[in-house]
Amino acid sequence: MSETLQKTNLLGLTREKMEAFFLSIGEKKFRAEQVLKWIHHNRVGDFEQMTNLGKALREKLSQVAEIRAPEIVSENISKDGTRKWVVRVTSGSCVETVFIPEEGRGTLCISSQAGCALDCSFCSTGKQGFDSDLSAAEVIGQVWIAARSLNNQPAKIGRSITNVVMMGMGEPLLNFDNVVDAMNLMMDDLGYGISKRRVTLSTSGVVPALQKLGQVTDVSLALSLHAPNNALRDQLVPLNKKYPLEVLLPACTGYIQGLSDKSRSITIEYTLIHGVNDQPQHAAELIELLRDVPCKINLIPFNPFSLSDYKRPSNNALHRFQRQLQESGYNTTIRRTRGDDIEAACGQLAGEVQDRTRRSARYQQKRVEPDNQIAVRSI
Repeated sequence: MSETLQKTNLLGLTREKMEAFFLSIGEKKFRAEQVLKWIHHNRVGDFEQMTNLGKALREKLSQVAEIRAPEIVSENISKDGTRKWVVRVTSGSCVETVFIPEEGRGTLCISSQAGCALDCSFCSTGKQGFDSDLSAAEVIGQVWIAARSLNNQPAKIGRSITNVVMMGMGEPLLNFDNVVDAMNLMMDDLGYGISKRRVTLSTSGVVPALQKLGQVTDVSLALSLHAPNNALRDQLVPLNKKYPLEVLLPACTGYIQGLSDKSRSITIEYTLIHGVNDQPQHAAELIELLRDVPCKINLIPFNPFSLSDYKRPSNNALHRFQRQLQESGYNTTIRRTRGDDIEAACGQLAGEVQDRTRRSARYQQKRVEPDNQIAVRSI
């Protein structure tokens, strides 16, 4: 085993795990707070720069630990200011991270897996196959990389990460423990101090893991729905065959109802595809389906990519669909397409997955079968 692999990567350690690490090397727990601040507040990756640590401790840390983020392969800026990083993870695959600057807000969209096993028909990531889960360090490392980069950029590009969404490559609930640890670091005052309302996990509907999620966190929830009935959702989101709408929606509602803040709601993500799910009858079905679900609806125009024959809906169809939902009392917004000129828009993230084999069925059987007690990384 190489020296690098023997070292503990401190980048992905939560407060509790960092304290345990320092105790394990014979140091006091308070060192965890000092090092967490250096890493996440100051974005320091070199122990020698941690000036409030003694020389002996800095030398010890350099021997047993490291602060290692994913390798930056490329960084591109869209004409609209959207920024995309392609980073290489331990498996050798590349994943993508996107920052979207807006007035008074900066949203970072991060990945949880290299590739994705769920094979949603409208998503470029799913066409890459699945390679690996990202470690907690590789998930939070995307926030660390973006924060370091944005601090060095002109203010007009947007310097503040106010929101983080787990909506990049992969299904977050199939990498449960690492994603939860990373989200805890995002919300921890010793990490990035982002409000639980501004950290959002988006899922296609891994029901057992969703039920587990409410026991360990209270982040915001987004559901990748995309269809108003089981028959159509089976085609667009194959996971629906395992967890159909009559099972999925109560699980999502249960998560929200379990939060201490009863004013929270689910964000329903609905990608509109020309001639597939964008007709008035689809809107009518959606209105009825979500009747008892506390939610707001985010309509996402399909963003074309080379491996799909789907088409973007017309603006008329898009606004007609929105109007129909609004007239029934639903808070409905249309997500403005951002970064499509650098393939950073929703559904376009593809990265570079080393193992492009189609392992969807085998992976789902192993990871999300209810009889396996969702071993949520015990999944």
